[in-house]
Amino acid sequence: MYTDGEITIRPVRDEDMERLWELLYREENPEWKKWDAPYFTHRTMPLDRFLEKRDEWVNSDDGWVIEANGIVIGTVTYYYEDEMKNWLEMGIGIYDPEWWGGGSGSKALRLWMDHLFSTLPLVRVGLTTWSGNERMVRVAEKLGMKMEARIRNVRFYNNHYYDSIRMGILREEWEQLP
Repeated sequence: MYTDGEITIRPVRDEDMERLWELLYREENPEWKKWDAPYFTHRTMPLDRFLEKRDEWVNSDDGWVIEANGIVIGTVTYYYEDEMKNWLEMGIGIYDPEWWGGGSGSKALRLWMDHLFSTLPLVRVGLTTWSGNERMVRVAEKLGMKMEARIRNVRFYNNHYYDSIRMGILREEWEQLP
């Protein structure tokens, strides 16, 4: 568990599962999906089917919850593009719109990056987003990440093409940040 007072990240517990379902799978068109890869299809899922995935979520190393004042508001995750090369990408989702725009995502992602660099033998941590999510690009820059790639016009959403954006930070850059 990592915390900065208001925001905490920690492994998923059994008691988080229903709240995660509410945030992620209860609604057909949740507001957060407009920013989190909206060019990929989102589907609802019945609670009982989501609860069957308990073992994939609870105490997982690669996905934790974000709590704000004791309430689960989102998740932080990671996956390997290439595990043999320690090429890791991370992600974040703040699913409760009440927590957008106030710095919660930046705080949670900073805690997650601390965790990743502290516990894994990583040279670099990356994040992939799209040009339509300008807030995510700003958060990544605020945390010291650099634009590493911009793949033009590969994301199609609302009859418009957007760029895929790859951001990254090296361990030595992270360690030099204040």
